[in-house]
Amino acid sequence: MSSTATRAAARAANHPWLERLARAGFVGYGAVHLLFAWVIVRIAFGSPPADGDQSGALHTLAGKPLGAFVIGLIVVGLVAMTVWQGFEAAIGHRDERGRHRVYERVASAGRAAFYAYVAWTGVKVLRGKSKSSADTQEQASQDLMVSSGGRLTVALAGVAVAAIGAGLAIYGVTRKFEKHLRTGRMTTPARVTCRRLGITGYAAKGAAYAVAGILLVLAAVQYDPDKARGLDAALRAMATQPYGTWLLTLTALGIAAYGLFSIVQARYRKV
Repeated sequence: MSSTATRAAARAANHPWLERLARAGFVGYGAVHLLFAWVIVRIAFGSPPADGDQSGALHTLAGKPLGAFVIGLIVVGLVAMTVWQGFEAAIGHRDERGRHRVYERVASAGRAAFYAYVAWTGVKVLRGKSKSSADTQEQASQDLMVSSGGRLTVALAGVAVAAIGAGLAIYGVTRKFEKHLRTGRMTTPARVTCRRLGITGYAAKGAAYAVAGILLVLAAVQYDPDKARGLDAALRAMATQPYGTWLLTLTALGIAAYGLFSIVQARYRKV
């Protein structure tokens, strides 16, 4: 980017309203994960919704009083988070030594893409689209697997998703998330609680994505599109295990911890 464009982007990235909306977005993002945790609990105890993923959580919210209004607010916040992380990817964020790190910019681009995906899922729910993201993933995988090299593409996608899941778990266990928080403004109990929520939440989310990625690989190897339904398939696969109820309950608690961690970020995240 030119120096003029960079300065303009930096001013936009530091605009107070973008920061306020991004912080509100963290609250909405956390709420989506808390709803997702409830969806997992329903799967664990034999009353699963049609969609066991983020779209299922949003569909659940849409059916409640003022649900559409709340989803609208969540979408606005997620769009702000997408813009914020897009700026971070474009102009970079300096570390404590004043250096721009390439991997941080790549990570910001990935976050921007994911926030945009969840926001678009919310828009589809508001528009009354009943087809879930799990259905979309299954159909896309099925279409790919009948094309030349499609099964290899699905398998590689599964490897990538599993790697992302492992990365999320490692990111949480090693407490890398703390470098993005204003820990100096936290009291000691708040810092300890936030750390525990972050470790637990990232580990649970990472494990769920890792299972989803493995199932994508199996879908390609066995030519079974039913396994290519992302988190929905991963959670339902857990439910069939001997200790599936307990495994899913622990996963739900972990996802809920991530939701609470996201809400904490609304106050302490460096934006």
